[in-house]
Amino acid sequence: MFEPKEFIDEVWSAIIKLYGEYGASLTWLGMIRYDMENRLAIIRVTNAASDMVRTAIATMTKISDKPASIHVIAVSGTIKALGERIRQYSDQPARAPFSGLKHSA
Repeated sequence: MFEPKEFIDEVWSAIIKLYGEYGASLTWLGMIRYDMENRLAIIRVTNAASDMVRTAIATMTKISDKPASIHVIAVSGTIKALGERIRQYSDQPARAPFSGLKHSA
């Protein structure tokens, strides 16, 4: 298991390695929710940078020097729609980390 800060730091690192600091600044990357129990994370990025971030995530093989494999399971323009899309991948009717999920920007 990884702490939220370890995860987001590795995402930042992967973006900077591929696109440099200027490219990373265009992403507006931020953590919205991190659920260690279900091993799910919701990160926020600009629409224009979503492909950049997905590419950077695909290059990640370690988090805090521990082997890791990160998969993007859904992308959405809104938090509400994201919760609905993620539930499609779940065996359970409603996963706790996404019930009542609201974005406060």
